[in-house]
Amino acid sequence: MRILHVLGRLNRGGVEAWLVQLLGHVDRSRYEMDFVVHTTEPSAYDEQVTNLDAKIIPCVRTNHPLEYAKNFEKILNKYGPYDCVHSHVHHYSGYVLLLARIYGVPIRIAQSHTGDPQAGAGPTRKAYLAAMRQLIAWNATGGITVSRIAGDALYPKWKRDRRWRLLPYGIDTERFSNPPEREEMRRQLGIPANARVVGHVGRFVDVKNHAKIIVIAKELCADPSVHFLLLGDGPLRPQVEAEIAAAGLTQRFTLTGNRPDVPQVLQSAMDVFVFPSKYEGLPIALMEAQLAGLSCVASDAITPESALNPEMVQWISLSAPTSAWADYLRKILAAKEKPTVSAFARRRLSIESCVRDLTQFYDSQFVEHTAADKLLLVQRG
Repeated sequence: MRILHVLGRLNRGGVEAWLVQLLGHVDRSRYEMDFVVHTTEPSAYDEQVTNLDAKIIPCVRTNHPLEYAKNFEKILNKYGPYDCVHSHVHHYSGYVLLLARIYGVPIRIAQSHTGDPQAGAGPTRKAYLAAMRQLIAWNATGGITVSRIAGDALYPKWKRDRRWRLLPYGIDTERFSNPPEREEMRRQLGIPANARVVGHVGRFVDVKNHAKIIVIAKELCADPSVHFLLLGDGPLRPQVEAEIAAAGLTQRFTLTGNRPDVPQVLQSAMDVFVFPSKYEGLPIALMEAQLAGLSCVASDAITPESALNPEMVQWISLSAPTSAWADYLRKILAAKEKPTVSAFARRRLSIESCVRDLTQFYDSQFVEHTAADKLLLVQRG
């Protein structure tokens, strides 16, 4: 079965990391996967993906529908035929799946990864969103959402639509099996060995709400032993660095940029995890923090399905006083006993379990829709 995934780019991020893990664990003798990306620039996962025998194919001009359609048709003609187009570009998936249908791809899947509420959208944006939802309804043979919030954000009727499935992400839990020595990891990062480290993983974009972390740090850093460790990169990183400097906290923050060893840093460098996102679909970073044994303080705007152990996540409103966030973090830092993720939850979250569920969904789509297309061709013939 030949599957063409469509996404923005293959930079480091939760969705991209999941797709790369999926590619590495799927039976590639049965499922061949390629990737259409909406950029010509190199991305962090390019080499890893090509080493797994998958093609990365640029398809640009998303803001020019006719040109994008021509580029998409050329890709299908050159690299196809594909049995399935699996689109990960949220509302734009409506247009992608319309093109896939026009160009004869039998299986067309939209997947929702984000809980973006689209609050404050103007009339033009609202019209676009409504049109894309309708295109998804007309052209998708199947739909996947990683959480209930994510499904509602893209396609509010998903719960009543038999084509849709709730399929959470899987994580390669083996990556958490051999943590490095704590002292060595902290030495590499330049963090004092006796520091109490508040950590965060996420792209430097507005939704991740780094500004809230800085406000919390202003209160917590009255304690000289507290240090903040931020992993990730993105367009707002210079702004965040400037705000940290303006607060006089440069020496109390370590910003590492993107790293390939996130599980090891989580396990060996951090003591507690803070995650004040304005919204999420199903945040892999928050789930990985729990797998690493970290208790978390997170925004209650985030889907509760990301709590692998209810005792490990303290949900708190973004409108709550900063002192409330700081108090929860202090309590966790002072706690002697730490809760853990159960073996059952680890198995349920494993990438192997996710691959099994997803490929079963692909197979059911293949049987239903390729058979229907073949019957149609026979009738037309």
